[in-house]
Amino acid sequence: MNATHKKSRSGFSLVEMMACVSIIGIIAFMAIPSVTRMRSDSERNLAIARAEALNLAQASYIQVRGRTQAALDWSSAASVEAKYTLLRPYLSFSETTLAAFMPSGYAVTFAPSITSMTKAALTGPTGIIYY
Repeated sequence: MNATHKKSRSGFSLVEMMACVSIIGIIAFMAIPSVTRMRSDSERNLAIARAEALNLAQASYIQVRGRTQAALDWSSAASVEAKYTLLRPYLSFSETTLAAFMPSGYAVTFAPSITSMTKAALTGPTGIIYY
């Protein structure tokens, strides 16, 4: 009797491993720009949502304080941070400073008069954002 032994293969060959690594590399090469674009889009959307929350807080502030008192308080607040401090009680989950409230790279500028009900101007890394 002639016995033939078949070697059983265990593991992957070098060619198979290189093919897997190259496929994973191609997928990562295509996915990374999408992930970074989604991250920047989500930061922009968060900045817009927070600017809108500031606009709603302005309206609430006027309703609670009254137009005349709100205008006096607003004009006496010299800086953007002081105006944010006035609006902070009317925001849900507000941070202690405006810089911490807005995403990194985004800033808001409030109108000089609160009675005009002008939206807060939003600027980001690419310039003015119209929302």
